[in-house]
Amino acid sequence: MPILTTYTAARAEFKKICDEVSSTREPVIIHRRNGDDVALIAADELESLMETAHLLRSPKNASRLIAALQRAQRGEGSKKSLSGLRKEMLSE
Repeated sequence: MPILTTYTAARAEFKKICDEVSSTREPVIIHRRNGDDVALIAADELESLMETAHLLRSPKNASRLIAALQRAQRGEGSKKSLSGLRKEMLSE
């Protein structure tokens, strides 16, 4: 669940809030009286969300990714190390 705070409280304790977002990975929603609410989120979390949205944008790619996830959850397929995948890709 995101943490909720006001603009005034966020400004007063900005470093503490940034540290909390960084350590807990939980976003902070900042309520602004005269504007839309905004969220403070760890940069790598945002990057991950944006990458996921990009990958799921194509219905065909989304379908393939969901099918692969379902296979993995059923324990199907084989596990490979990152170094093994690199070797496999370089040999092709």
